[in-house]
Amino acid sequence: MATQHENYSPISITKRVSVFPKSPLPPQLLRLSNLDRQCPILMYLVFFYNPCRKIFSGDSVFGSLKSSLEETLSVWFPAAGRLSLNPSDGKLDLWCNNGGAILVEAVTQARISDLGDLKEYNEFHEKLVFKPAFNGNFSDMPLLVAQVTRFGCGGYSIGVGTSHSLFDGPAVFDFLSAWASNTTMVGSTGLDRRRQHNPVPVHDRAMLLSCMRRQPASPNSGRNPSSASRVAAIEHLYQLIKQAAASDWNHVSDGKKLSHVGSSSQDNFVLKTFHLSVSMIESLKRKILGEKRGSLSCSSFEVVAAHLWKARTKALGLRKERMVCLQFAVDTRNKMMPPLPPGFSGNAYVLASIALSAGELEEESHDRLIQRIKEAKNSVTAEYVCEYMEALEAPQTGLPPIKELTLVSDWTKMPFHKVNFIHGEASFVSPLVPPISQVAYFMHSPTENKSVDLRIGLLPQTLTAFSHYFLTSMK
Repeated sequence: MATQHENYSPISITKRVSVFPKSPLPPQLLRLSNLDRQCPILMYLVFFYNPCRKIFSGDSVFGSLKSSLEETLSVWFPAAGRLSLNPSDGKLDLWCNNGGAILVEAVTQARISDLGDLKEYNEFHEKLVFKPAFNGNFSDMPLLVAQVTRFGCGGYSIGVGTSHSLFDGPAVFDFLSAWASNTTMVGSTGLDRRRQHNPVPVHDRAMLLSCMRRQPASPNSGRNPSSASRVAAIEHLYQLIKQAAASDWNHVSDGKKLSHVGSSSQDNFVLKTFHLSVSMIESLKRKILGEKRGSLSCSSFEVVAAHLWKARTKALGLRKERMVCLQFAVDTRNKMMPPLPPGFSGNAYVLASIALSAGELEEESHDRLIQRIKEAKNSVTAEYVCEYMEALEAPQTGLPPIKELTLVSDWTKMPFHKVNFIHGEASFVSPLVPPISQVAYFMHSPTENKSVDLRIGLLPQTLTAFSHYFLTSMK
């Protein structure tokens, strides 16, 4: 992963403790859905808090976070558990055994200002989180880890890692908000108000499990043919993989490995953040919609996602006949019948998908692409979700970063910077390198309401071209 390289003061770990629920419940097994099982790894966020006038000692910050986490884990008890392979079917489930979370204290003489623009990914951020060693045994792996780092300037970072089998984005936000609301570092008025708005978490996945028909996958195809063809996102992924494989065979004479052609190594990507102000987004809407703006209702996400897909594909310089695909996460909490309960804490996202040839995408108007995005969103019904999970019954393998695939995740409804762990809002919240580096995150910007910080992984040779194509229509 290409990134900034600087010589910063080292980080010293001063304390590491296990944190257990204050009021533990009897151990219990929580069955996971196939949506939970897709990516059983830790996902990391780093919260940066600038120095404030009131001086907090490292012990008071660490102690407050530890005691509030103990209280929070009494309600969010699966976060103190461990993943476990079900002996009957070999699938991952969650053993709520009060195994505990890990909380680490660290110090550095570096100043937060030394890190430069916090919006941009910096390899130093990776040192601000605790990464437990994984020995292949899920039962030994904590599902929640956190590192509190005090900087030389008096500011703090809090790096949090949560298992993706435990929470999706909205659930992570709810959990972190609940944890922060239990801290004693800030005044109680705001905390009480926020606690009233935090829904009681619902950890049971029964509603999602009930719609999984669990038909056996075909041994020949390696997938469930009864459902995969009806799930656009999964069918399009298979088509992209076949396309890449066909290209691979054309390159065998070059001595390239089959798994390497048509994709790019995770290490080859540059993480770049683009700040999209409200005026830039409005300018884009005016330029691409023109007179249709009054009659065509669309969200900022739909406009920017359509523009992003065109700009990224054009920057790649693909042949016109190549299949290209836009996939974006859709929250299914209100798509199910009946809807999932408020406070549902599991994974409830599926991918919606649009596929065209590179030539068709180049010729397609923005307003038609926006309409396609709306149609893809609307195609995600309760039946789609059930078929999606049924298709995931097939054996899963890691998806290589296929360059023809544009992935988008909308975080704008999750203002992570407002999670107040210490003394107010975070100056910035940075996700670390995701499992698929090319994914584009639309993040709620802390500097301007309704503005967006777009974090995306780009191939170095496409960075200049993408920046030009993407930003030109916003000026």
